[in-house]
Amino acid sequence: MEFPSLSHHGGTRSVTGSCHQLHLDSTVSLLIDCGLNQDADAQSGVASGPVSFEVGGIQALVVTHVHLDHVGRIPALLAAGYRGPILCSEPSAKLLPLVLEDAYKLAISSNPVEIDRYLALLRKLIVAVPFEQWYTVTERNGLVCSIRLQRAGHLLGSAYVECDVRYPGVDDTSRVVFSGDLGAPCNPLLRAVKPPERADILVLESTYGDRMHTGRNARRQHLEAAIDRALADRGTILIPAFSLGRTQELLYEIEDILHGKSLLGPGEKGRGDDPLATLDWSQVPVILDSPLAQRITTAYAELHEYWNCEAKQRLQAGRHPLGFGQLVCIDTHAKHRQVVNYLKSTGRPAIVIAGNGMCSGGRIVNYLKAMLGDPRHEVMFVGYQAKGTPGAVIQASEGAQGFVQIDLDGRMYDLNLKVMSLDGYSGHADQAGLLSFALEGEQPAREVILVHGEARAKAALAAALREATKSSAAINISCP
Repeated sequence: MEFPSLSHHGGTRSVTGSCHQLHLDSTVSLLIDCGLNQDADAQSGVASGPVSFEVGGIQALVVTHVHLDHVGRIPALLAAGYRGPILCSEPSAKLLPLVLEDAYKLAISSNPVEIDRYLALLRKLIVAVPFEQWYTVTERNGLVCSIRLQRAGHLLGSAYVECDVRYPGVDDTSRVVFSGDLGAPCNPLLRAVKPPERADILVLESTYGDRMHTGRNARRQHLEAAIDRALADRGTILIPAFSLGRTQELLYEIEDILHGKSLLGPGEKGRGDDPLATLDWSQVPVILDSPLAQRITTAYAELHEYWNCEAKQRLQAGRHPLGFGQLVCIDTHAKHRQVVNYLKSTGRPAIVIAGNGMCSGGRIVNYLKAMLGDPRHEVMFVGYQAKGTPGAVIQASEGAQGFVQIDLDGRMYDLNLKVMSLDGYSGHADQAGLLSFALEGEQPAREVILVHGEARAKAALAAALREATKSSAAINISCP
């Protein structure tokens, strides 16, 4: 067998479960991510069963970012005996225990002693690696492998991984790059992605390889229009959002919208019988109903040194985009039930952000049960909905005519509220971004392996790559 070589343990036929093994020789390897399959048939927490591969010889686990579809099998990896380092960026080192503690409680055990033991082991293994610096992972018998983390723009701390492998007696190194999840360029908090300088082999995500996103200005206008519409109806906007990344991005945008509207003052927005004319925008509550999202938002605020220049300037101007005055955080389940009942029975406008993002569990389900039948309200999807999840079913009803029902926890509910999908808030790069990443480095990728995407997206991206390189050196494209 020729080395380095790759094997894949997830994330090749769907957009979840990313787990890739880089074999340096017959006995030594690296693991890039260890994610959970989160399609409709998969469990929603963390993997407690055994991993499907041998952990012996794995020198390090390198984490691109801390979404569960990239880290959710870490408990299973540890249960299989892995005790090597977990390498990740400095922000990810702070966020990873928060994410895995919450998932462990939900899926494995809520016993405080077990949780503390698990977190102590996890923290012992985590090694924070600064961005843009080479870090030697293994060095033996003339074989040297080093990694470098570069910002991926997907969420705070997200990275793509450059692996440089040098073999004894060989002058040139082999460069293998794992994209992880690449972000869209319009993320208001994060720095934009820069393509890798070179890649002999590029393992590239393809989530949105078949489409283009709207720009940031357009998406903000659509979000503002949706807020106007829902508030005019005296309804609640329900936003199912993932606790990590998307929630913080939404809070940042909503704060800016409401800040601008509050400067107008009541009555300046409209006239006459316009229901928005008398609305005091500064009093519209933005309800964050997710204990995990609250802890992560606090961590995001503490990690502001990793924000981009625009976000830092807003802080310097005295505004707090992740902790503004209208933000109401709901912690206990009792308060959650009170808020659901209050919003259901009153006509007070509100914006609710609640987990989870695909409506397959979490507090958003109780809001949906209470409000699905009332056309005053609106559910707004701002990200990918996996096939078969309740979120995908509700999203598919957008614009439907006639009688529609949905099954939530074994009961059928009439679906009368408005449904909207807001383009442009994807945390993933679109086709143009993926092409740029693969082809616009100093030495474009010579071999591209497409992962983390459904068949249609991978096929479209493969075709676009071939078209973009047909007049230059041939590029080898494969889909494992």
